[in-house]
Amino acid sequence: MNRENRARIMMILSMLIFGSIGLFVKSIPLPSGEIALYRAAMASVLLGLFLLISGQKISLRTLGKEGVLLIISGAAMAFNWILLFEAYNYTTVSVATLSYYFAPVIVTIVCPILFREKMTAKSWICFAFSTLGLVLITGTGDLSKGSSHLKGILLGLGAACLYATVILLNKSIKKIGGIQRTFLQFVAAALVLIPYVLLTGGMSIMDVHAKGIIMLLIVGIVHTGITYCMYFTSIKELSGQKVAILSYIDPLFAVLASVLILTEPFTVYQAIGGLLILGFTLVNEIPRKSK
Repeated sequence: MNRENRARIMMILSMLIFGSIGLFVKSIPLPSGEIALYRAAMASVLLGLFLLISGQKISLRTLGKEGVLLIISGAAMAFNWILLFEAYNYTTVSVATLSYYFAPVIVTIVCPILFREKMTAKSWICFAFSTLGLVLITGTGDLSKGSSHLKGILLGLGAACLYATVILLNKSIKKIGGIQRTFLQFVAAALVLIPYVLLTGGMSIMDVHAKGIIMLLIVGIVHTGITYCMYFTSIKELSGQKVAILSYIDPLFAVLASVLILTEPFTVYQAIGGLLILGFTLVNEIPRKSK
């Protein structure tokens, strides 16, 4: 098996694992902030070991002002996780995930303002249809839950805004590579989350049953530490277009897992809305000559 095929398999496995995170988070009886803290801490240790074993060094002296951006992006990543995990508590995993995947649309709109990137006709069309998809998801939820469904969507959109913030900040961090940058962001996220958790209820992990502990370890070690190592190893061997296309396995698998495994409701209109969001954000990411 050549390197590209091996990388493609690793990317697909990474996306499948990322897409299943909602199944595990919903089984952890801990506040979202505490789950995010343990996730960041475990991922920091694993990525740190990966960098050490692979001989990839981090030169903190070269960071300069980008060190501040790393801390801010780490904090945004931390609260992005909190909002996403909270969204799972108020709506279905599929709806929360599709709301969260509105992040690329937010980036598309903000980039022309911050980086003076040209907004093309194709970008406007993709934005319009992705927004229509969000409207379909928002307006066709499980009405028996009252305002819970809408609150879950708003939390998912809040997480999307924070994830878009991480993406935009990463565009300005150029002196450090992808996996090193992610490691430092995980460390910053853990450091930010420690006082947050202590001030919002403290640690309650000692009250969690064995199943919850196992699920938490899987989220921290497998879904974050191991999978991020696989992800960054694979993208070195794949083109940007292939990475963009394979990345959509994540939300698609999350929707399937929500419907087939958790048996959560998912209407035809929500399916259409999800296809509009994912389809048009993907079209917007891939250059015309590569389609």
